Amino acid sequence: MDTAKLQSFVSATWDDDIVPQLVEYIRIPNKSPMFDAQWRENGHMDAAVAQFEAWAKAQPIPGMQVEVVRLEGRTPLIFIEVPGQGDDCVLLYGHLDKQPEMTGWADDLGPWKPVIKGDKLYGRGGADDGYAMFGSLTAIRALQEQGLPHSRCVILIEACEESGSYDLPHYVDHLSERIGKPSLVVCLDSGCANYDQLWCTTSLRGLAGGNLRVSVLSEGVHSGDASGVVPSSFRILRQLLSRLEDETTGRILVDDLYVEIPEQRRQQAKRATEVLGTAVYDKFPFLPGMTPMSEDLGELVLNRTWRPMLSVTGVDGMPPLTSAGNVLRPYTAVKLSLRLPPTLEPKKAGEVIKRVLEQDPPNGCRVEVELEKASTGWNAPALAPWLEHAIDHASQDFFGAPAMYMGEGGTIPFMGMLGEKFPGAQFMITGVLGPHSNAHGPNEFLHIPTGKRVTAVVARVIAEHFEASGKGLTRGVGVQAGGDGFGDHGCC
Repeated sequence: MDTAKLQSFVSATWDDDIVPQLVEYIRIPNKSPMFDAQWRENGHMDAAVAQFEAWAKAQPIPGMQVEVVRLEGRTPLIFIEVPGQGDDCVLLYGHLDKQPEMTGWADDLGPWKPVIKGDKLYGRGGADDGYAMFGSLTAIRALQEQGLPHSRCVILIEACEESGSYDLPHYVDHLSERIGKPSLVVCLDSGCANYDQLWCTTSLRGLAGGNLRVSVLSEGVHSGDASGVVPSSFRILRQLLSRLEDETTGRILVDDLYVEIPEQRRQQAKRATEVLGTAVYDKFPFLPGMTPMSEDLGELVLNRTWRPMLSVTGVDGMPPLTSAGNVLRPYTAVKLSLRLPPTLEPKKAGEVIKRVLEQDPPNGCRVEVELEKASTGWNAPALAPWLEHAIDHASQDFFGAPAMYMGEGGTIPFMGMLGEKFPGAQFMITGVLGPHSNAHGPNEFLHIPTGKRVTAVVARVIAEHFEASGKGLTRGVGVQAGGDGFGDHGCC
């Protein structure tokens, strides 16, 4: 491989083709179905799918097949198959649905307003995860430009990841014969702790969540007349949440929502903090005077990767401040998002949450927990020697620094599902969501140089996968991390 030539090809493709495509993609408000119940009628998802399909079909890749698969009643999926040499298969994954707008964007920015400032492309979805298909096909093209062989590649781009990927298992089953049994899975939907080196994800937290509603009256009443007689629904809701969470420290109080953290993951967290220092929390837009939940950097990393943590992400039953009268409200409802340890079964966790909150309702009020989400976490299998070498080699080639390994706090439901379906597969999970990129929030951006480098890394890893497959090194090597692993990293 001529790495300089490969870098030049990837960089030019990003500048001349991928960035303009992402600019047009950002303009499309194709929110995930959970945030746009009328997504079919609105047509934004179909517009994004059509753009991706047209670009993919225009790529000069011999024998490539591009198909939009539509199962009844489900979001569409883009299925791409690129023929290769040998009997092995590489599966590359991404998604094109987006999170909702969110407030707080800078005056000159907006979720559907693409803006390039320096080396950053602002707008919703470019980094999470619109670039994945473009980067994957460009990596394959970069190899073919040099006449380098690669295994058959299958690319799946789904349209409901931000809603929990509930449609994806149906597509994977539907396409199982065409997918085959990949020995390498590449996912570009994760993050990076800095932009200076390649970061590979060792684990992902699961997610359980839904709506908690506390009702005390059939209608609102005068607060002067009722307060002191009618219990406040807000106070009871606070009381119920204290069953789950210590309001002083944020620690989850329910033992059934914890797992034992593998020692290997603790060591990886320690190594990450040695590299990152206070960047572990400096990346967040803290207000002046605010401090993180702990002064121990290692504990902060484990908090966001291996421990359950609760966020209240929405509220109902409360009028805005400008129209809030002196009324004791009939109910208060909140949306709960509980991040779970990677190996905890999310449906079980949901049942625990429901039981803890609904049992023994204070003052006989009506407590209702409506579970919406149950997304499986993921703990990577041990890293095979060939992949460890490929990842470190690629990071040195294209970032000029060694690769790093760390868990992520988010959820990619597809990974847990694939881990079960393909227990012998190796995984490279990485991404471009680094410090201040603010996925899901205001002022989200894609760091373009990192997008280029990650694309080049994917090309290098696919090439080394082919070499390893020719030596019989890519099959049946996966074991769970913490077992009899390969190398000291354990996974990627």
